[in-house]
Amino acid sequence: MQDPVLSMLSLAQKAGKTASGEFATEKAVKEGKAYLVIVAEDASENTKKRFSDMCRFYDCDLMFYADRERLGEAIGKEYRASLALCDENFAKAVKKKYDPKITRE
Repeated sequence: MQDPVLSMLSLAQKAGKTASGEFATEKAVKEGKAYLVIVAEDASENTKKRFSDMCRFYDCDLMFYADRERLGEAIGKEYRASLALCDENFAKAVKKKYDPKITRE
């Protein structure tokens, strides 16, 4: 069975509405272009903390999802520890498909 969140990320990538990799994700957040940041559950604690702090400061939604390999695969790249959705509608759709805990910890 296909993962609906990863399918949505794949569509967002094809539409050119993602920024992936730590540098591009950070840039999207700081420029106010990111509506949702997704960090791999197996990312380093340092990476998780950095994005948690950054998203809290810049008031951007954050979720931890999947692993680096699956995130990368979903957007047609090698493994990715982080990515940003730069489209409000894609971000809403992903949050709707993944409900448990959208966080701004």
